[in-house]
Amino acid sequence: QVQLVESGGGLVQPGESLRLSCAASGSIGRIYSMGWYRRAPGKERELVATITTSGNTDIADSVKGRFTLSRDNAKNTAYLQMNSLKPEDTAVYSCNLVDFWGATSLKRFSWGQGTQVTVSS
Repeated sequence: QVQLVESGGGLVQPGESLRLSCAASGSIGRIYSMGWYRRAPGKERELVATITTSGNTDIADSVKGRFTLSRDNAKNTAYLQMNSLKPEDTAVYSCNLVDFWGATSLKRFSWGQGTQVTVSS
């Protein structure tokens, strides 16, 4: 089983920055990707950004140019640097890890507990 521990959320004013971290531990298989999703009040969960082990990234258009996702493969940790935050970025941000486990390469999707990001003046 994979455990994902998130940190770095909080309350900031528009234009400010936050950095989220997601550390993976436990029985981790061959990691395919790590990333972040978010769910705003009254809305469905949406992808923010993901990065594969080979470095390929997928970033939502709404955060391109403002958010940067990086990974430390040696530490199984992903970081989401969020700059120029806007009120519409307010959401619960959840870390996601996709790995392949065991002899059958079972594809697994693991989630963190979520961290609140609130952008408000």
